[in-house]
Amino acid sequence: MNRTVREHFPASELPDELRGDVDPSATVTVTVEEEKPAKERPTIAEIFARRQPPFRSKKEIDAEWRCLRDEPE
Repeated sequence: MNRTVREHFPASELPDELRGDVDPSATVTVTVEEEKPAKERPTIAEIFARRQPPFRSKKEIDAEWRCLRDEPE
């Protein structure tokens, strides 16, 4: 990320849109940082495609019950 800092910068040299209500005779510190490009948001279809199904198959359930049933006590 690129960052530039200018300390003791005359407020009178700032553009009006950046100066706001700052006294033009004051000195300011100006920090300029480059923004990171925004990442594209996934679509609803992509989100659902990535998630695990909220259910198990009959085969998985039967295997779990068999394992529980056959455990030695």
